[in-house]
Amino acid sequence: MALPVALKAFADEIDAVLDGLIDSPDGHEARLFEAMRYAVLLGGKRLRPFLVVASADMFLVRRDCSLRVGAAVEMVHAYSLVHDDLPCMDNDDLRRGKPATHRKFDEATAVLAGDTLLTKAFEVIGARETHELAEVRSDLVQALAVAAGGHGMTGGQMFDLEAEGHPLEMPEITRLQAMKTGALLAFCCEAGAILGRATRLQRAALHGFAHDLGLAFQITDDLLDVEGDAATVGKKVGKDVAAGKATFVGLLGVDGARVTSADELNKALDAGFATSGPYVIEVML
Repeated sequence: MALPVALKAFADEIDAVLDGLIDSPDGHEARLFEAMRYAVLLGGKRLRPFLVVASADMFLVRRDCSLRVGAAVEMVHAYSLVHDDLPCMDNDDLRRGKPATHRKFDEATAVLAGDTLLTKAFEVIGARETHELAEVRSDLVQALAVAAGGHGMTGGQMFDLEAEGHPLEMPEITRLQAMKTGALLAFCCEAGAILGRATRLQRAALHGFAHDLGLAFQITDDLLDVEGDAATVGKKVGKDVAAGKATFVGLLGVDGARVTSADELNKALDAGFATSGPYVIEVML
């Protein structure tokens, strides 16, 4: 099954899990949960939870367990998008073709929704339903915390903000994107191995795959910012150039970025994880 078809079928499955995990309470906190549900159920390719479940399937992990971890990752991803869209960060009004969460609600609610999505993710992973062994749950919590934290996603966002208007060379841009985008993707691929109690060598192979996939993913995103249109991409385009951000396209040019993206994807496949890899770029273009 080609990945675009597989992702479409998977989206309904993970959305049902997300819908069940995020409450719709009454009371003064109702608006918070409404904003959380809006942010996480707004749509998207669901690539990150798909990678969690695909890697877990390699180790015969129970589907209900891997889906919970995939849902937790999507909550972390959604939180990062909510915060990235805020005026104090990337200042985007659109997300996936719809008003960004702070535009649909307000800035304070968006901040709280992002905060709560992040903490909810760890609540889900730490629950016994995710895995019967506390050691496995602890390993998942630690790995996700590192991927989402100062040496991973949020650190990469800080790096990105500080780099505005400053030219970066290839090693610096690669490190920035490995933190901002690649760290969470790496967790997605390693999570299945953690759930399946795989060997360190198997985890390392999955991490290597995810590192190269993450670079291909980010280069493609850079290309979309230059060549895409807002209606197709679902968000404002051309903003990286306007903000003076360092990108792979800015450094390599469009043709060079396309070649490098293909090279990184081939390196990912060579890393030994061939779960529909050739179709990843097709999904995003």
